[in-house]
Amino acid sequence: MMSSSDITGILDNSKELDRLRKEQEDILLEINRLHKKLQTAPEVVEKPGDNSLARLKILYTQAKDLSDSEAQISSLLINQLDTLLPSGQGQPRRRIEGNEQKRKRVKTESDISRMSNLKGEQVAARVTPRNADKDEWFVVKVIHFDKESKEVEVLDEEPGDDEEGSGQRQYKLPMGNIIPFPKSNDPSGAPDFPPGSHVLAVYPGTTALYKATVVHGHRKRKTDDYVLEFDDDEEDGSLPQRTVPFHKVVALPEGHRQ
Repeated sequence: MMSSSDITGILDNSKELDRLRKEQEDILLEINRLHKKLQTAPEVVEKPGDNSLARLKILYTQAKDLSDSEAQISSLLINQLDTLLPSGQGQPRRRIEGNEQKRKRVKTESDISRMSNLKGEQVAARVTPRNADKDEWFVVKVIHFDKESKEVEVLDEEPGDDEEGSGQRQYKLPMGNIIPFPKSNDPSGAPDFPPGSHVLAVYPGTTALYKATVVHGHRKRKTDDYVLEFDDDEEDGSLPQRTVPFHKVVALPEGHRQ
């Protein structure tokens, strides 16, 4: 049965998607203004003190981050709607599936471009195989991305006490096992998961990620932190509320098993 909280969650995410798109439009306008300036007077970049190229790089970086956030919120909305739609509504899906190959190709190209820029950054990685009984996600550092095999080489810098050996551990993972974190210096560009949303988040004091439910979003708090309740984190018959920085919270992957 559809509840008012379900509708509220969808509307909140729709508003967030609209905000991200408006920000993208503003940035695109500024990018176009800079393009026209450089086309009209390309010699301006050689003048001392001109920052046109540096500004252009910042704008493109912001546009990319907003695009990544838009993709995360769109995926979350699709998952929310899928849970509410009754089974057997195949008519709209057949039309969508006609463009499935094109959509997959565009997504793959976008993912490859994004992975190529992650070297040295911390990301969330599923280190268990697809057929495992449960998914295990850890914070790892990207070492290398192989465009040919589409595999990401990552380093687990802080393996747990139960890991074999005490040193750092490396993995080679398909890029579908990797989720980039939001930029820690840009809370306004990060997704704002509304209360009631299910997310994947770093459990405080660890480098492991678990499924959690949002109690309070990060935009309405002065600290830019989420307040979350982690699944299977019961204490004295209730779930304690944990504070997690916004840049350690990502959308819950579809089909997550814990």
